[in-house]
Amino acid sequence: MTASLILYGSPLSPFQRKVEAVMALKGLDYDCEDVSVMDMPDWYKQISPLGRIPSLRDRDIAEDGPEGTLTDSSAICGYLEKRQPDPAVYPADPFDYGRALWLEEYADTGMAMAGGLGLFRPIIFNLFQRKQPDLETARKTWNEKLPPLWDYLEQYLDGRAHFIGDSITIADIAVAAQIAQTDMLAGLPDKSRWPALVAHYQAMKAHDCFQRNSEGCDKILAKMVPEKFDLAG
Repeated sequence: MTASLILYGSPLSPFQRKVEAVMALKGLDYDCEDVSVMDMPDWYKQISPLGRIPSLRDRDIAEDGPEGTLTDSSAICGYLEKRQPDPAVYPADPFDYGRALWLEEYADTGMAMAGGLGLFRPIIFNLFQRKQPDLETARKTWNEKLPPLWDYLEQYLDGRAHFIGDSITIADIAVAAQIAQTDMLAGLPDKSRWPALVAHYQAMKAHDCFQRNSEGCDKILAKMVPEKFDLAG
């Protein structure tokens, strides 16, 4: 049977990774349909006027066209929380809810701008276009732009297993989704400097909620990136 939810995008997108993790945690069945950001079809531009992935369609609302679709991972996750409240990925406490939204934004903007635009794209987009990866830009990002972001998260965790409370929230998911984006190509941050952050990410990566996305990424990158790039130094 066809699932009522369909996700348009690519498993390589950290924002799709975030949405897939939320759907997995909530036990929601969904289909995926690939959409290339480098050659976006016209039908998708009607759904996503800003040209972003992923987008979600709820077939119970509409089978085609813009109706029944949502674009932007945060909007999608907010919808999924209302559609399937249990288990919750947003804290019930008002202040903790605000903190979760902040950390989601920190990941989606700060980490995505640095790791996505400064490391993932210079390598992967070049490889997709049969060009040499821009390792100079990626190395500068790895050594200069990402460490301050990791410092903040390490301090925020303060040795805890989760950013907020004692269970997985959108904050944990969003941060792990972004670290996975650079882990695929360059590995993990230095565990001696960021022990709590690395432990947090490893626990999240091993969780069932990330498995479907991880398998999709592995299939795409198996031949393209057989070994991770050494960006240290």
